[in-house]
Amino acid sequence: MRDVAVLALEGSHAFELGVFCEVFGIDRGDDSLPVYDFALVSATGGSVPTRHGFDVRVRHGLERLSSADLICVPAYDRDVRQPEHLTEALGAAVERGARVLSICTGAFLLGEAGLLNGRRCTTHWRYTEDLARRHPQALVESDVLYVDEDPVITGAGTAAGVDTCLHLVRKEHGSSVANAIARRMVAPPHREGGQRQYRERPQPREGTGSLTPVLAWIEANLDQELTVEAMARRAHVSPRTLARRFQEETGTTPLQWVTGQRVLLAQHHLESTDDPITVIAGRTGFGTVDNLRHHFIRRVGITPQGYRRTFRTPHNRPSPHQIRSGSLPTEKADSA
Repeated sequence: MRDVAVLALEGSHAFELGVFCEVFGIDRGDDSLPVYDFALVSATGGSVPTRHGFDVRVRHGLERLSSADLICVPAYDRDVRQPEHLTEALGAAVERGARVLSICTGAFLLGEAGLLNGRRCTTHWRYTEDLARRHPQALVESDVLYVDEDPVITGAGTAAGVDTCLHLVRKEHGSSVANAIARRMVAPPHREGGQRQYRERPQPREGTGSLTPVLAWIEANLDQELTVEAMARRAHVSPRTLARRFQEETGTTPLQWVTGQRVLLAQHHLESTDDPITVIAGRTGFGTVDNLRHHFIRRVGITPQGYRRTFRTPHNRPSPHQIRSGSLPTEKADSA
């Protein structure tokens, strides 16, 4: 993923357009981070009016999509009809092996291109019913941050666009690169796609505070046994109250959140150390290689050894086509 094209659509929303520019359009080579061949593209060329009363001047037309590895679609006013040849170009790009990534209402354009048919997808929670109505063959998920149905990736509203883009960076380049870009952006910690969107959720009652101190304590003790009861004692609440507050503040259960953090820690160790898998299983709290392998495959889609080969030896890294098609190299005699 080196060639990135971002669509500037009539009625584009500036924040979502800016997220793509921030993640993929800045040269961070001074930090040894990936540098993308980045371009803004429009269906008409010239100046493109945004929804905010200013125009964006775009130098590239749709021909630029023919070389793109990734095509990004920002939020836009979904009732603004986009040119038919634009949806045709998106379909052709995916057909030849490109990825497409949308934020918020950008999913509506992917729907117009037929790219959501039979695929799980999402958008801002306010528009999921409309997306499902307009594109009944799409499998719309209404309360998640993003959905990765490679080569079609859809993100929810506004800030979830950052999560979606960093997810793809993490998938392509590893957690160390994604975390470094997040630090440069002063972005919040990694949020998984299944985490709920913030919508009409009851706020913590006065005096209950936040889970932030408990989450920090958990992250510092992932190698220890972390039961719901132990976490509840740390938070000075009952297990039932802890479970409720986890749902309110993280969108998942305590144990699911812990498992996700342990997998992220395992990714870090696999990328940055030569420690045996047995050692990493202990340091991340999984205990056994089999337990680590089970949860790692469920979350990442590849074994720990396969992940290490991918991100510790760049010259052996599988192509995006291999990752998308599932035709990764056969793993022989791997213990994990």
